[in-house]
Amino acid sequence: MTTTNGMVESANNTEYVYIAAGDINGLLRGKRIPFNQMDKAESGGVRLPLSILGVDIWGADVIESSQSNGDIDAIARPTGRAAYPLLNTSSPSSLLPVWLYTEDNEPYYGDARHVLDYISKRFKELGLTPVMATELEFYLVDYTEGETPKPPIRPKSGLRLNKTSILSINDLLQFDEFLDEIYAQCEKLDIPVDAALAENGCGQFEINLLHVDDPLKAADDAILFKQVVKSVAARRKLTATFMAKPFGTQSGNGFHVHCSLLDKDSNNVFDDGTEAGSDMLRHAVAGLLATMSDCTLLFAPHVNSYRRFTPGTLAPNNVSWGYENRTAAVRIPGGDTKARRIEHRVSGADANPYLVCSAVLAGMLYGIENKLEAPEPINSITYDEANLKTLPLDWLSAIREFENSDLIDSLFPTEMIELLTAVKKQEAKRFALQVTNLEYLTYLQDV
Repeated sequence: MTTTNGMVESANNTEYVYIAAGDINGLLRGKRIPFNQMDKAESGGVRLPLSILGVDIWGADVIESSQSNGDIDAIARPTGRAAYPLLNTSSPSSLLPVWLYTEDNEPYYGDARHVLDYISKRFKELGLTPVMATELEFYLVDYTEGETPKPPIRPKSGLRLNKTSILSINDLLQFDEFLDEIYAQCEKLDIPVDAALAENGCGQFEINLLHVDDPLKAADDAILFKQVVKSVAARRKLTATFMAKPFGTQSGNGFHVHCSLLDKDSNNVFDDGTEAGSDMLRHAVAGLLATMSDCTLLFAPHVNSYRRFTPGTLAPNNVSWGYENRTAAVRIPGGDTKARRIEHRVSGADANPYLVCSAVLAGMLYGIENKLEAPEPINSITYDEANLKTLPLDWLSAIREFENSDLIDSLFPTEMIELLTAVKKQEAKRFALQVTNLEYLTYLQDV
């Protein structure tokens, strides 16, 4: 027996369903209902406060966004993604992804999924379909609260990882059961998993997702993928972290987005048969460069995000592009011209996938609609190029640039802009009030 749209089989003894939407930081928030109320949830009968999407990273209300409208409820409608079984719950449970609508059945643009849908539809109006894929990096760590995270113990040898080992087959073999379970869970959830590799950091991995011709699905996949990785790690008494820079002396966790565009006949408009690619490709690149600095807060939304922008770590910190250049913010991969695409490399893995994909598409659209011309590509190490514009390299600068940008106002719905700005200001204020132990060690006795 299944529910009306086949989302959850009652035969699996599901007892509870978690109704969840992604907040402005990309964290899932909602409520638990008994399975016998699933029909109500599927028909949009469940309501959630609009304010849950605008809480800060600690889950605290942001007064400007939660109380200005009386903290009203919204209609929680299923996204169309099947409810999926949850791991590590005491009772058999599933999670139903939803997005929020106003009482008038209008999209609420404080919901980042609606923002991505809004921008995707603008491509449809041009007869174009974005094809997107994501690459997410994460660390496996052995973590006890209050202590410094440690590299995990190799399951087969029993020895703790103690060195960086990029693309190590041995590390993949040591953690093959962990990877196997991730792949198995992703297959159940229709998340198209591709290659896995051991990254440069100690205990760091990257798993790539395949291209899909629906930006909403690409972002949904990224959100659900992070949940799968964390759940599978927890079953092994480990923590999987997508922090942008969990260790100051090791590689950060990136979130790279690949994108191409198809016309109505499913032709890749970036491919003109040459290695350089089409004029449309260069217009899109130019738009990404023109909007990149203003959009930095979407790619690096947390105080820790800016630790990742360290020269020499293949994390871009300037406005740049090039062919097959991994030091550039925008890279054009080589290979078959039929697969000509853009790789956007600025975002950290801590960012909200809906907002990252929205910013990438909005930048491309801005360049295409205005027929912007890209500067000459850079095929050398971009960190050595003194004439390149630097991205905002600290959190407060990125917040100010985002808030004061006329360009941002023209690209995104007002609700999202105001909500994200209010949340980030509140978070920044709390961090500013914290005096670190390093400051005490450095200054307490000597100044």
